[in-house]
Parts: sequence; structure tokens; C-alpha cells
Amino acid sequence: MFGITIAIVIGVISGLFFRNDILISNSDDIVNLGLCLLLFFVGMDIGDSGELFPKLKKFGKKIWLLPISTIFGSLIGGYIGSLFTTLSVGEGVAISAGLGWYSLSAIELSKISAELGSLAFLTNVLRELFSILSVPFIAKYIGSLESVSVAGATSMDSLLPIINRNNSADISIVAFFSGITLTCSVPFLLTIILNIFNIK
Repeated sequence: MFGITIAIVIGVISGLFFRNDILISNSDDIVNLGLCLLLFFVGMDIGDSGELFPKLKKFGKKIWLLPISTIFGSLIGGYIGSLFTTLSVGEGVAISAGLGWYSLSAIELSKISAELGSLAFLTNVLRELFSILSVPFIAKYIGSLESVSVAGATSMDSLLPIINRNNSADISIVAFFSGITLTCSVPFLLTIILNIFNIK
């Protein structure tokens, strides 16, 4: 988190005082390269979990309900949020489609506008911070699966230790699966939503 904040600050300062036309003109290619690297390391995480799939078999098809319900809940939240802001419904839903993956959603939506990308970044970072604070309470007083859902895509990495600490080992496996599923769905979900609402 700290490293990302520093990178943004350095980027803003560079844009203000050290404008480089070559970097700016090739920014889309650089962003796409960064996105491919992000997805590459997500794939490495999946491949590194060799025992994940055998352990998941005992949960059956019901395990898919958690990431699916998390997606629908997030999109509904984005829709409701757009009603109380100046954002259009499509923009609100697109921002919420980041599912907590702030780097990817910010990259994709910044191609449309810097403001939308910045808002996507801030919204999804705040979701992660809220999850860090609320997962212990939710796990104790509401439910284990709910504590996984609130974390969104981050349940496979940054939130996994907190989820593991406050739930059983079986829930940690579910959290990892849910996080992987949500992370893999974000690029497709964003593309579909941008096309449906014709956001360009």
C-alpha cells in the first residue's frame, strides 16, 4: 500500500514538473504491459497453489455462490452509490466492478478519464481498508462467509491473513478460491460493463 502511494505521488510530481512527451505518447502501451504483468503474477499464484483444487472438491458447487453473490452485491452497491453522487449509473457500476482490485480498475478506467481512474483507485483502496478493519467484527458477529465477501478480490492476498486469523482453516480455502475467482473476473466484468453502458 505504501509503495503504491509513493508511486502515485512521484507520478503526479513528474507530470507537473518533469513532463516527458515520449512517456506520455506511449502511456497506453506501458499501461498494457503493466496490466499483463499483473495478470501473469495472478496466474502464478493460482499455479503455486497445487493443493487448492483437491481441497475445494469437498465444498461442491455451492462454493461458486460466494464470488457470484459478491459480484452482484458490489455492482448493486455501485448502482446505489451513483444515485447519491454526480456519477452516472454506468460509471458507478464500473467503479464497483473493480471488486477491491484497485490497481487494475484504476488502470482500465483511467483510459476513459483520469478522474474516473482516480475515483476507482480511491474507492477500491477504501474498500480494502474498510475490510481490514471490519473483517474481525463481521467474522465474529455476522458470519464467516460474509467476512470473506466484504474483502472482495483481496481475500486471496492482502486480506487472507486477517480472514485466516478470524475464521477456521476451511474458510481460508474458500477465501482464496473466492479471491482468485473475483480477480480473474474483474477484467471481463469491466469490459462488459463499459460496453453495456457505452462508456468511452
